[in-house]
Amino acid sequence: MFLLAGDIGGTKTILRLVEVTEVTLTEKTFKTVKEAQYISANFPDLVPMVQEFMGEDKYLYPQVACFAIAGPVVNNTCNLTNLSWILETPRLEIELDIPKVSLINDFAANSFGILGLKDFDVHTLQAGEARKDAPIAVIGAGTGLGEAFLIPQGKKYKIFASEGGHADFAPRNDLETELLKYLRLKLKVEHISVERVVSGQGIASIYQFLRDTKFAPESPEISDKIKFWEQEQKKTIDPAAIISQAAFKQSDRLCEKTIDIFVEAYGAETGNLALKLLSYGGIYIAGGIAAKILPLMQDGRFLDTFKDKGRVSPLIEEIPVHIVLNPQVGLVGSVLYGLQHQD
Repeated sequence: MFLLAGDIGGTKTILRLVEVTEVTLTEKTFKTVKEAQYISANFPDLVPMVQEFMGEDKYLYPQVACFAIAGPVVNNTCNLTNLSWILETPRLEIELDIPKVSLINDFAANSFGILGLKDFDVHTLQAGEARKDAPIAVIGAGTGLGEAFLIPQGKKYKIFASEGGHADFAPRNDLETELLKYLRLKLKVEHISVERVVSGQGIASIYQFLRDTKFAPESPEISDKIKFWEQEQKKTIDPAAIISQAAFKQSDRLCEKTIDIFVEAYGAETGNLALKLLSYGGIYIAGGIAAKILPLMQDGRFLDTFKDKGRVSPLIEEIPVHIVLNPQVGLVGSVLYGLQHQD
């Protein structure tokens, strides 16, 4: 059997065709047959992209497909957030001639993907002691902040999405309290979500806060890049990457402090999620940013704030904490989800 998996974003789409073999009645393995990446905006819809990907290989045509999408999936339909596509499973099944098509939110796919990761796909910050009958939590800072969890149900897991990234940002010290006040004034809102701080956009906002409150002098090199980004109508550069790289090189005090605040806030929110779920199955940090600044996540600050929960701190000291290194965890999740929902 062949299965088609896709990771569909507003900028790029990755398609992967895998061959599935049944080892036993309950165990299946798969291997990649072909994979390709496309610029999403070059296609009016997913259907012509898949048709181009499959080409004339009719003997390889999939019986099952699962597409992870950067947008909400409601009643088997998704109106993509940053792309003018409307995807519906009944239409895709007919036009692609695939008997079973599933649509899944991209962060839900990331969450499912951790079940297929190998040891080399993760970096463990805290070994703990994983319990097979306990929830698994997933958190991921990228463009925004995703949070989800998995509950074991027999030999399978069920994924539960959440909107935890939109819960209130909870400052832990005077500087973070000032950051909260700054964001309220700047955005002209009372509610500041944790996503406003723990995300790529959050890194940029923290930098602006430190710059505007004169925490430290701004270097000309970083200043020029950030001002160019602020003035752009259509954003072409990533300020979070610029700030993170300067912090990693220890070449700019404002950038270093920005990432200090980001990493500590990330650790605190990860600890909040672990505490609410008591995720003794482990907590996995996905989303891309953590893997890109791995040395800064390893220096102790993240785990310190993760475990700093007052009287109940001991409850999460045994929870395994892993950083996902595999950038294609969403594709892995699409394959696993498709296998579990092929009937």
